[in-house]
Amino acid sequence: MPAQTDALLILTTLPDPASANALAARLVEENLAACVNILSPCTSVYRWQGKVETASEIPVFIKTTRAHYPALEATVRALHPYEVPELIALPVSHGLAAYLDWIAASVTIQASPAAPD
Repeated sequence: MPAQTDALLILTTLPDPASANALAARLVEENLAACVNILSPCTSVYRWQGKVETASEIPVFIKTTRAHYPALEATVRALHPYEVPELIALPVSHGLAAYLDWIAASVTIQASPAAPD
């Protein structure tokens, strides 16, 4: 059995492909996520403000680490168009070691090289 992992799989939904793509790009560009999967639209049925609603949404899977979750959550909350976005973090208990290592390495912010003197 592999060693304990710090990887997280985060789930959210967005109202349209443009907002899903914008969020995904920002999270990866800022080293907050190693990878973001943007899935095909789905139909969501939920209760909101006392009414049953139905909406077409874009499910998104985000791969990151526990250490990056607070900054990722802050970025999602700032960019997400919903008043209360779905944001669920699931711990990854097992996985291919090389892939889990890649997630950790991808979200590690590399220091900029020093400017030459």
